[in-house]
Amino acid sequence: MTTADGCSVDLYRLLPPDGEAEIVHGAVPPGAAVLDLGCGTGRIAHRLQELGHPVVAVDDSPEMLAHVRTEAVLSRIEDLRLDQRFEAVLLASHLVNQPHGAPLLAAVARHLSPTGRAVVQWHPPSWFDTVADGMGGYFGEVRVELSGVERQGDLLSAVVRYEAGGSTWTQAFTARRLTEPQLTALLADVGLAFDGFLSPEESWFAAKVA
Repeated sequence: MTTADGCSVDLYRLLPPDGEAEIVHGAVPPGAAVLDLGCGTGRIAHRLQELGHPVVAVDDSPEMLAHVRTEAVLSRIEDLRLDQRFEAVLLASHLVNQPHGAPLLAAVARHLSPTGRAVVQWHPPSWFDTVADGMGGYFGEVRVELSGVERQGDLLSAVVRYEAGGSTWTQAFTARRLTEPQLTALLADVGLAFDGFLSPEESWFAAKVA
């Protein structure tokens, strides 16, 4: 089963948590309610629950949400308008690097409490400088490999190939290279401020209400 944007539900059900929930847990108060934007099948949301966080999980795919075991909301991220603000808002999967990532950050800002913290995963500039065909590895039992890497200005396009249990999936993507000043400006445009990196490789950062 494949969603409208080309994601395989069967594949996403195979992908294990990879420490993302622990990064969120370490960045926000114990028991803080988390809004998980673009939750997929609940890979991170379910682990956050195990760590003691109530989670509202948002995705635009009913097929993905059918596997989510938390409170779930069917919506595009950019269209989301809940009558609730959260102490923690999660935007994972490098969504901020989409060519039109600003509306996603605006949704983060709309739902972040004045004392809350957003936790965001991104591709830092160094990733764009080094990514090449053949890069990849294993994500749990799933083998991942990039191909067809093309650069055009600040945009990078490629195809991700996934293999597991005799099955193969491919998904194309385009990501926008953001420098740290550009990221800071994007955050400021929606009323947020950069609040530090959360991982040694600087692929996770926090933001707060400016």
